[in-house]
Order: sequence, then C-alpha cells, then structure tokens
Amino acid sequence: LTTFSIANDVAKYFAIVPALFITAIPALQGLNIMGLKSPESAILSAVIFNAIIIPMLIPLALKGVAYKPIGASALLRRNLFIYGLGGVIAPFIGIKIIDMCIGLFL
Repeated sequence: LTTFSIANDVAKYFAIVPALFITAIPALQGLNIMGLKSPESAILSAVIFNAIIIPMLIPLALKGVAYKPIGASALLRRNLFIYGLGGVIAPFIGIKIIDMCIGLFL
C-alpha cells in the first residue's frame, strides 16, 4: 500500500505541478505530458481521482497481500512490480479520463 501510495503521488505531481505554474512559466508546457485541458481541470481531476482511489484501497489495506513462500528479494521485486508500477500507471490513466470528462463541462 505504501509503495502504491508513493508511486501514485509521483504520478499526480506530473498532473498538478505543470498545471499550477503553466501560466507563470510557459516552459513547463513540456511537462504536461498528459495533455490535460486546463490547470483547473488538472487539479480537479487529481482531487477526484484521489477521492475515488483511496476508498478502493481500504479493502486491500485491511486484507493485506497474500503470503507466498518465496524469498524476500523475489517478494519485494514482485510487489514493487505490481503495486509500484500500478501506482504510477493508474493515476495517469485515471486522471486523463477524469480530465476528458471534466473538459466537456468546463
């Protein structure tokens, strides 16, 4: 859960930071790799994504990760791959989809 959360935050910064400073520092447009519509929709999308993903992670936190009798390094590698990579990819996809929906209304 911690791995997912840290990776999730890193990915969200790619949505929020360029959006916050794009008007003051136009050179940050290159960091808008997700092609979000506007600063307002980018921030709103990130907040909505958080509001959706956090309740979805509660059952995982309560249940825990299934134990498999493998070595510590293999277990770490497996969990980093699943939860770390998932924590980076999920926000990009989720925020982009939410931004496209919000873009219809803003």
